Amino acid sequence: MFLSFFPRPKLFFISFALWALASVLGWYLLIQDLSQYSLGGLFGVHFPDALAENADATAQAAYQAAQKYALNIWQYQYMAVCYALFIGSWVIFGGQKWAKWSVIGSGLIVFITWFQVQVSVMINSWYGNFYNLIQKALTTPNSITADEYYSQLFTFASIALIAITVAVLNNFFVSHYVFRWRTAMNNYYTSKWSQVRQIEGASQRIQEDTMRFASIVESLGVNFLNSVMTLIAFLPILWGLSGYVKTLPLIGEVSQALVFVAIIWSIIGTVLLGLAGIKLPGLEFKNQRVEAAYRKELVYGEDHDDRAEPVKLAELFSNVRQNYFRLYFHYLYFNVVRYGYLQAGVLIPLIALGPSIIAGALTLGVMQQISNAFRQVEESFQLLVHSWTTIVELLSIYKRLKGFEAAIHNQPLPDIDQAFIAANGKEITA
Repeated sequence: MFLSFFPRPKLFFISFALWALASVLGWYLLIQDLSQYSLGGLFGVHFPDALAENADATAQAAYQAAQKYALNIWQYQYMAVCYALFIGSWVIFGGQKWAKWSVIGSGLIVFITWFQVQVSVMINSWYGNFYNLIQKALTTPNSITADEYYSQLFTFASIALIAITVAVLNNFFVSHYVFRWRTAMNNYYTSKWSQVRQIEGASQRIQEDTMRFASIVESLGVNFLNSVMTLIAFLPILWGLSGYVKTLPLIGEVSQALVFVAIIWSIIGTVLLGLAGIKLPGLEFKNQRVEAAYRKELVYGEDHDDRAEPVKLAELFSNVRQNYFRLYFHYLYFNVVRYGYLQAGVLIPLIALGPSIIAGALTLGVMQQISNAFRQVEESFQLLVHSWTTIVELLSIYKRLKGFEAAIHNQPLPDIDQAFIAANGKEITA
């Protein structure tokens, strides 16, 4: 599944995680203070000179904006070096046919994910400015000009246009990336066809499961990276905004209350969904089994008169129906827990902000920033909650392909395959 596409998969992913951690720590602990090495000056981007002690608010705002922009340019340079070292090393020394797609492509997807998180941070900052402007206008009529109002809308439209363009191009690239991964798995499995052709559903595993596996793993991987990067970006923001919220209902004063609430609520959801959906992966796997058996008999019936007889088809379809009804039942209480939790989550930040809103400790802009930052952090902690049904599907596909590879390498089939063989009274070996 991985070896066909990635060079030395275990070493590749472990080295990526360690390199990413080292790069992040290096930036915050050392590199960002070495701004004198930035090449931004070649393009007219300079770090501003220090402000005088008596500088007014306008000068301080201009200084902070220029400082932040120059620091961002320095950060992009640092990231480019980190990417070049890691990707270049694996492309040169990885020795894998698909390294250009798997290594360079993965690096590009990671970068785009980081860029999209930065766009979210920019939008969160825009929320504060825009809704404070709205509050000012509603409180004091004619206190803002039309230029100020439409300038804010133009700013948002500019950010949104960039985000949409990047998202569209990224989806186009990811489609090709996933298909290359499927191609790599397809080529590997078809080269072993003589060893696996007797495996139940062999054709489906090669034709369908490879594509679904590559697509789901890529999607979940990106979601995981997005969650980690969102936490890195928004936790400090939420931490700072927690200064506006000193008290929680029923609990009282809590240090960094918003971060505390987001973590506790996310842990509750993860545990609830994990317990409610614990049986679903096995049921999904069995569902693919009975569907494959029914489909296979129908295919045989197209070419053989003695196959696909009504009695046999009725028996096979009865298995399909029984498994689906069992699956529906378990999804019933799972969805009660999932949708109930997600709907309750809409009220959690509003409940947490209740005392601060009543006390008038927040402006409308700050409230919008808090709500958005809280949602970003909460959703990052709730990756399992939002992706559980997808993870269930992935686990069932993984089990099918794992059994496939066991046959290729003349290893014992997984327990769930052995159980199916015993239940159907027939042997399935390589």
